[in-house]
Amino acid sequence: MKCLFLLCLCLVPIVVFSSTFTSQNPINLPSDATPVLDVTGKELDSHLSYRIISTFWGALGGDVYLGKSPNSDAPCANGIFRYNSDVGPSGTPVRFIGSSSHFGQGIFENELPHIQFAISTSKLCVSYTIWKVGNYDASLGTMLLETGGTIGQADSSWFKIVKSSQLGYNLLYCPVTSTMICPFSSDDQFCSKVGVVHQNGKRRLALVKDNPLDISF
Repeated sequence: MKCLFLLCLCLVPIVVFSSTFTSQNPINLPSDATPVLDVTGKELDSHLSYRIISTFWGALGGDVYLGKSPNSDAPCANGIFRYNSDVGPSGTPVRFIGSSSHFGQGIFENELPHIQFAISTSKLCVSYTIWKVGNYDASLGTMLLETGGTIGQADSSWFKIVKSSQLGYNLLYCPVTSTMICPFSSDDQFCSKVGVVHQNGKRRLALVKDNPLDISF
C-alpha cells in the first residue's frame, strides 16, 4: 500500500484535526504483513522492552542508549547515542508503540510505531523518553535524534523498521504527513534513513543519506 503524494495533499487539512489513531479510525493489517523478529527469532511484542544492538562486533558494534546532549538546556537526558564498541555497557531498553491497537501486540515491518525508552523516570522526564527528530544541526549538517516527543500528536516522530540489505534491520524516519495517512506503508519516498554521526567523540543517531545503522533487537 503506497502513500500517494496527491492523496497526502488532499488529506492534510483532515489530518491536522486527528491527533491519534482511535477506534473511530480503524486500520486494517495488511494480509502480507511481516512481523519483526528479535535475535532469538521471536516476534517483537509491544508489551515488552528490547535493546537496540548493532549487527556488527567490536568497534563497529555498540548498543543504543539515552544520554545527555552536548550544550542542551533540557532538564533531562535527551540524546540518543550508540556506544563506541560492543564491549562495555548495555544499551537503554526501548519499547515500540504500534500504529494501532487493531494490530494486536505485534510489531511489523513497514508499520510506523513510536519508540520510547523503557526506563523508570520522574514525572518531569516522562516526555524525554519518547523518540523524535530534532531541528537541523548546522554544525553537523543533519537532523539529530533526541527525546522529548509525544505519542500520536502532530509533533510526533514515527519510525519504520525495514529489513536491512546487510544483516538485521534498518530504522527509517517518516514525516507526519505520510504516516498519519498511511500508518502501514511499503513506500519509503517520504522517509529518511537513521544512521550515526560523530558528536563530541560520541556516536549520535541522526538522519543520513547513506550507511544506515544495521540493528537487531
